[in-house]
Amino acid sequence: MPYSHQGQQVHDPKILRAISHPVRNRILTELSASGPMRAADIARELDLPANQASFHLRQLAKYGLVEEDPEAARDRRDRVWRPTSEQGLMVRLDDIEKTPGGKMAAAVFRQNAAGWGHAVVEAAYHGPRPPDTLRTISENALKLTQEEAGQLAKELDEVVAGWLARTRGRDPERRTYLYFSVLQPYPESLHRDQD
Repeated sequence: MPYSHQGQQVHDPKILRAISHPVRNRILTELSASGPMRAADIARELDLPANQASFHLRQLAKYGLVEEDPEAARDRRDRVWRPTSEQGLMVRLDDIEKTPGGKMAAAVFRQNAAGWGHAVVEAAYHGPRPPDTLRTISENALKLTQEEAGQLAKELDEVVAGWLARTRGRDPERRTYLYFSVLQPYPESLHRDQD
């Protein structure tokens, strides 16, 4: 799921646990990239059984992360889903950890997110390289104040949000690309581990 500084704030540990689930997170990501979709469309796009896609959509709706989009439906029986926030989610783990059940939910979220991050980097460096796709990896070190880092993050969010708005839809010429970024103080332990 896209995480941004302008997205829907996640305060509840139960919601944090819901988005920690990899299938639900992937569904949210696809809805964000593609716009409103039916469970059958999600199942086909993500190669899931339709009943599993429906179950996860209902769970996401229960936590207020997706909602039905009646304007996109063909009739009253047609269930089309959209994310409740087009800007993604904003998760502040420090704040959630202060709530009852928050420390455990944050620990699960961190563990799953770190595993996901490792998988993304592994795929970037070692994954299959189909000829009809683009893959870039960039790494830059910048000297920033905390305020400047916040401004940079906001500007990058705005650039990505602009592209998301321009390309959202289910155009068969497009495929879902993942933009994964980390902005943090340089992790000093990394070079010490290399000694």
